[in-house]
Amino acid sequence: MAPIEHPPAQRQSHQPGREDRMTPEPEFAPRYRGADKLKGRIALISGGDSGIGRAVAVAFAREGADIAFIYLEEDKDADDTCGMVEAEGRTVMKLKGDMGDEAFCREAVSRVIDRFGRLDVLVNNAAEQHVQTSLEDISAEQLERTFRTNIFGYFYLTKAALPHLRPGASIVNTTSVTAYKGNPVLVDYSATKGAIVAFTRSLSQALAEKGIRVNGVAPGPIWTPLIPATFSEDKVETFGTNTPLGRPGQPNEVASCHLFLATEDSSYMTGQVLHPNGGTVVAG
Repeated sequence: MAPIEHPPAQRQSHQPGREDRMTPEPEFAPRYRGADKLKGRIALISGGDSGIGRAVAVAFAREGADIAFIYLEEDKDADDTCGMVEAEGRTVMKLKGDMGDEAFCREAVSRVIDRFGRLDVLVNNAAEQHVQTSLEDISAEQLERTFRTNIFGYFYLTKAALPHLRPGASIVNTTSVTAYKGNPVLVDYSATKGAIVAFTRSLSQALAEKGIRVNGVAPGPIWTPLIPATFSEDKVETFGTNTPLGRPGQPNEVASCHLFLATEDSSYMTGQVLHPNGGTVVAG
């Protein structure tokens, strides 16, 4: 299927959004045959029920990994993702809960270890965003909630996972182009994404001697459920058209970056960020 030039106008009233209600539905399937690059590995993905997280789960499964993923409340999307991973011949485990809750993150990792006995790849990906045209309109509650999901959750899940990660393990963090160029109506969201870049760079140095690599992916405008759940219909209709390529990206155009960073193909990379963003040139 050719990438969409732009989506039709649409709106969802509740975050983080539902993939099965999008028109057209995002493209998640890998565009190549697997080569067992993650054979025998266990991966844990936050926000793995839809969007980029779903595409990462399916890509990893195609490369031989068994998958556990965390989702907030989107049961149908989560069930659909389970079916897609199983269609790749792999085992899958879904974990429902709030990434902003440290106790849940500890429980999630414990359940993965109980089920699979090990953990090799951690993908921190879950996020939320809320449009506000003025900084003065960002409430303390919104600020705390956005940081709790987008960066506290990364800390919590990584902290819980670290005792189980062995040399050769990989952590991949999803940040955003907004960390580099900003966004005037997503100030708190952009701030969390900048924090993820710094988290990635600092953690990569802290874990290098343990043989654990830490890298990031900074997508541009990608067609995921978060978009119609965030923006107005007219904004959705023109979403991604301001990129040099003139269109939004698809989740499977981002997941290939996560896959590369999770495999031995990127064995000499740590503390780095890849930029699947439609051609926007950014520093770093």
